[in-house]
Amino acid sequence: MFIHIGLSACLLIGPFLYLYATSVTTGEGTSNRRWHFHVLPFIIAITIAWLVIPYREYQYIWSPYLVRTIYFQWLIYIIVSGVRLKPVFNKLFSSKKKLSDFEILLLSVYIGTGIIWVAYATSSYTSYIVGALSFSFVFYLLLLLWFFRKNKNSVFFEKEMKYAAKKIDVAEAKSIAEKLDHAMKEKQLYKNAELKLSDVAAEISVPAYHLSQFLNDNIGKGFSQFLNEYRISAVENMLTSNNDLTLEAIGKECGFRSNSTFYTAFKKIKGMTPAQLKKQLARPS
Repeated sequence: MFIHIGLSACLLIGPFLYLYATSVTTGEGTSNRRWHFHVLPFIIAITIAWLVIPYREYQYIWSPYLVRTIYFQWLIYIIVSGVRLKPVFNKLFSSKKKLSDFEILLLSVYIGTGIIWVAYATSSYTSYIVGALSFSFVFYLLLLLWFFRKNKNSVFFEKEMKYAAKKIDVAEAKSIAEKLDHAMKEKQLYKNAELKLSDVAAEISVPAYHLSQFLNDNIGKGFSQFLNEYRISAVENMLTSNNDLTLEAIGKECGFRSNSTFYTAFKKIKGMTPAQLKKQLARPS
C-alpha cells in the first residue's frame, strides 16, 4: 500500500513542480489552464497500472521498467522547471543582483525536489528509507512555511508576497521602461494577438513576475491595459493614414484577437467607438 502511494506521489511531484515554477515566472498565478495536461494523464495512467498490473503480483515488471520510467519522467520535469527558473538562477550567480526572500523560497523548493529525486533514484544502491527521509524533510519544511504564511509571521510572506518585496528602485524601473518601450515601438510586439506577459518578459530579459510588479507598482497598470494602449495608439495612426482597410481589419492588424475585444478596449481607453473617431478625423479642420 505504501509503495503504491509513494510511486504515485513520485509521478506527480515533477508536474506540480513545473506548474508551480510556471505560475510564479509567467505571472499566471494559479490560473494556469493547462494544468490538467500535466496532471490528469499521469493520474489515469497510474490508476490503470495499479488495476491491471498490481505491484505485489508484478514486481518483475515494476522494478526494472515502470519505476525507472517514473523517475525519468520526474527528472524531465525537474530539468524543464529549471529552465523556467533560469532568470532566478542567473540572479543567484550575479554579483550585482540580490535574491529576494521569495526567490530564495523558489530555489529552496526546486533544490529540495532535486534532492528527493536523487535520493529515490539512487535508492537501489542505498535504501528506500533515504528517499522517504528526504521526502519527509521537504514536506515538513513546506508545512512550516505554510504555517508561517497562515500566521503572517514569516519574511517570505509579506502583504505583497507575489512581488516578493518593495517597489522596484528608480534606476531599474527606468531600465525596464526603456526596454519595454523599445520592444513595443520598434519590434511592435503588440501586433501579436497571442502575446503574453511571459513573452514580453523573455524579450526584454526580465523575470515575468518582476515585469508584472513593475507594471502594477510603478506605472499602475495591468498587463492587459498596458498592451491595449499600444494597440489603440497604433489603431489611431492607421485611421489617420489608411482609408482602405475596414475598422475590423485595422483592429486585427494592431493585435486585437476579436472585434468585441477591439471595440470594448477602444471605448474604454478613448471614450468613443472606432467609428466615431474615424468620423471625427474625416471632418475638415
